[in-house]
Amino acid sequence: MQPKLAIVAGGGSLPLALAEACRTSERPYFLLGLDGFAEPDRLEGHPHRWGRLGAVGRVVATIREEEAAEVVFAGHVRRPSLASLRPDLFTVRLLARVGAKALGDDGLMRHVVKAFEAEGLRVVEVSSILADTLALPGPLGTLAPDETALEDIRRGLEVAEALGRADAGQAVVVQQGIVLAIEAAEGTDRMIARASGLRREGPGGVLVKVAKPQQDRRMDLPVIGPDTVEAAAAAGLRGIAVEAGGVLVLDREAAIRSADEKGLFVTGAEPGAAGAPRRKT
Repeated sequence: MQPKLAIVAGGGSLPLALAEACRTSERPYFLLGLDGFAEPDRLEGHPHRWGRLGAVGRVVATIREEEAAEVVFAGHVRRPSLASLRPDLFTVRLLARVGAKALGDDGLMRHVVKAFEAEGLRVVEVSSILADTLALPGPLGTLAPDETALEDIRRGLEVAEALGRADAGQAVVVQQGIVLAIEAAEGTDRMIARASGLRREGPGGVLVKVAKPQQDRRMDLPVIGPDTVEAAAAAGLRGIAVEAGGVLVLDREAAIRSADEKGLFVTGAEPGAAGAPRRKT
């Protein structure tokens, strides 16, 4: 039997997808919802407990009480200010060790993962449980980007990579070579909505979403799903490009069906020298 899994849950549907995968495979699990981030209604119907991001010691103790041997981090967590953490003694000691390194977008969470491992817990990647959700190279639906869109994707990959190296967001919107919006603390959906008010005449823009170059793949892999497609269509975008092997596509069939119906392409891009997704042959 597989070891019991603790799903440390932020916001969004990813924690629930992991819980359903465990239930289907009859793997023991429980959800540990983070106060202020996980939505209570998503956790209902699954074994769950609650914890605070600033109380890392208590979270570790809860996982041990539940006798879980493996941990996965999933869902949106807005990076809190240090003042709002209300840290317990365990977290105070953690912050004292890492200092300013915890101030970046993902800095604190990276060190939380290391602290879990130091306590003997094995932190695993989401993709090890939801292996079929990673984006594949090339068009995922029936539509493919044309040359104009490919140029926007190349531009978006360059900008998104620079954004990621700065330990900030993971997504940009590009239209006809112009960067309309970059993701910050507001998240992808709000960034898309902001871009809609900046769009130009002519072919619509492209959402480009990637993992950060230095990203620990065991935490906070970027995600798209049917809601992303809906937001992109509402904003007048013509397509979505995500990093192949670096972005999760949740509820893939529904997302691709919606994109096909709305006339949007969804494609897996392979960052590199060419920086362009493969075309369908």
